[in-house]
Formats: sequence, structure tokens, C-alpha cells
Amino acid sequence: MGFKMGIVGLPNVGKSTLFNALTKTAAAQAANFPFCTIEPNVGEVAVPDARLEALAAIAGSKQLIPTRMTFVDIAGLVKGASKGEGLGNQFLANIREVDAIAHVLRCFEDGDVTHVEGRVDPIADAETIETELMIADLESLEKRLANLSRKINAGDKQAKEDARLMLAAKEVLEKGLPARTVKIVEDDRKAWNMLQLLTAKPVLYVCNVEEAQAATGNALSEKVAQMAQEQGAASVVISAKIEEEISQLDDEEAKMFLEELGLHEAGLDRLIRAGYQLLGLETYFTVGPKEARAWTIRKGTLAPQAAGVIHGDFERGFIRAETVAYEDYVKYKGETGAKEAGKFRVEGKTYEVQDGDVLHFLFNA
Repeated sequence: MGFKMGIVGLPNVGKSTLFNALTKTAAAQAANFPFCTIEPNVGEVAVPDARLEALAAIAGSKQLIPTRMTFVDIAGLVKGASKGEGLGNQFLANIREVDAIAHVLRCFEDGDVTHVEGRVDPIADAETIETELMIADLESLEKRLANLSRKINAGDKQAKEDARLMLAAKEVLEKGLPARTVKIVEDDRKAWNMLQLLTAKPVLYVCNVEEAQAATGNALSEKVAQMAQEQGAASVVISAKIEEEISQLDDEEAKMFLEELGLHEAGLDRLIRAGYQLLGLETYFTVGPKEARAWTIRKGTLAPQAAGVIHGDFERGFIRAETVAYEDYVKYKGETGAKEAGKFRVEGKTYEVQDGDVLHFLFNA
């Protein structure tokens, strides 16, 4: 599995420019006016992982298949969206479908690019969108709680459990805090996710800075980083203009361009890594002469469920997993060398798959 990240933000902060760069397409029109993105644009990109290339080289794999991430460029939000202002209703509907939110914040000055609020203040921008999402969540909860009252009075146990979680969310929202600040025990996780609260989604703040500040950030991006730390969120610094430029270059040209700017990697790499960490994701590999392939799972996934990512039959008929850690696979030049060095392991149903594991699953058809 990959994951779906919604790119959101006020109009003219660089959302569509970033989306174009990330997906290397011109599907999202980048223009200097609000609502240039009318429908959510969806693009899939390969997740860069140098480990996949190293494994393929050792195994002589004919094909490399990276895992993929989906980006959704969602129409710009304005104040009053929760009441249907601008494209608010469409925005709120689209954002429910993503796993995490990449909130693009304008951290650059440019007199040629207008700001919908007439000023450059990324903290205020973040608060504007957060407030609209909290209002939408509150209104949704109030309606659902009212609909549950009859079931609760009739003794419906599931309705009582749903109401308990809804009231917990409502309590923090009324304090001006997002639903993701509610501490949820693992037993409640599935029911909590079913509520589809907008402010329960993990947030990654993307600070869009000028080209000259892409390597170091600036005073505005530092303020955003501090805000993210206080919220338990994450932040990255990116220049959408740079990402747009390098997306048009071949790999060697892009590498040289980044080095000239003092950057060690593209913003896409930083964005994906931050997104993985935000959602608690990791990667395992399957390797053979035909293909080397990366698979995304959540941290803590057990071997049968990891096998199920490939095919449901693998999980249902799981017998065991043969595994070599990535470092050992590379160090001992493959599975045979790892076996000779005693680094080849056979794991059962309770094995927790680790990031970088090279796995082979045995199962009953």
C-alpha cells in the first residue's frame, strides 16, 4: 500500500505549482488567481528509495517496482468554507478521502503574487484553515449525535460507543483544539477512524520559500516549525519553484542543479520521508531475478498482514516468512551469502516486520 496525501492551502500559496512538480505533469493549472484548481487533481509518483536499486543490482533483477504515493491537489480554501464560501463544500468533501494533509504555507514575499488575505503570515494562514476544518467537524458531530440519541435511548451499545468517541472529539474542538489531540486507545482506533473527522488527520506543514532560502529556510519557516512542534505535527521546507524546475530536468542535470543550490536531495524526497514518518509507515522488499519490489506497510505490521499487502491469499494461507535484513543482504551480497553468514531467518505469524526487511513468504494456496 502507498498512501494518499491531500495538498491544501489558501489560494496562491504554491499548491498547484508544487503538485505539478511532484507529479511531473501539467494536470493542475498553476495561475495567479484563486480557484484555478476546480476539481481535485490526482497524481501518483514513485517513492524514491536507493535501497531498491542496491537490492536489484545484487539480485540481477530485470525490473524495479517502487511503492507509490498519491497526491491530491485540492481546490484552494478561503475563510467561511465551512459555510460553503468559495469552493468550501467541495474542499471539505475531498479532504475526507485522504490519509494525511500536506498544508502548504506561503513563506515568501512576492509583490507579483497576490495573497487572498492581503498579507504574508503563514501562522495566520494555518489557523484560518484549521478553524474552518474544526467548525466543519463540530457541525458534523452535532448532527450525528442528534441522530444517535434515539438509538442510545433504545439501548443500542454501538451507538453508545460511537457517541462516547464523538463527545470526546467535541470536547476538544470546543476548546479550539483539533480532533487529533484526542488520545485514542488502540481498541478504539477503528471506530475513531470511521468518524472521518477532518481535524483528526495528521498534518504536515510545507513551507514554500524563495529559491535562495530552500536550503536554510527563513524566519517565517522557523515560526512554522515551532508551531508544528507545539502541535505534534511535522514540517518541511521546500521551494515549489525549484521543484518545478528540476522536474523538467533529467536525473544528472537535476543532481547538478541541486548541488549548486546547496541541496542534497529534491523536496519530493523530504516530503515523502516526512509523510512516512507522520503516518508511521515503513518499507519491506521482495527481490528476485524477475523483479525487485518495494511494499509499504504500517510500523508494527505482523508478517501475515505484510504478506496480505501482496495478495489476500498470502495472508490467509500464511505459513512462514523467510527474511534477511537489508544491511545483511547488501553486506553479504544476497540471500546465499546471508545464509552462509547466519543472517537468514525464518519467522512465524507473530513476527513484526522491520523497515528494510527482504522477505519471501511461504503459504498454502
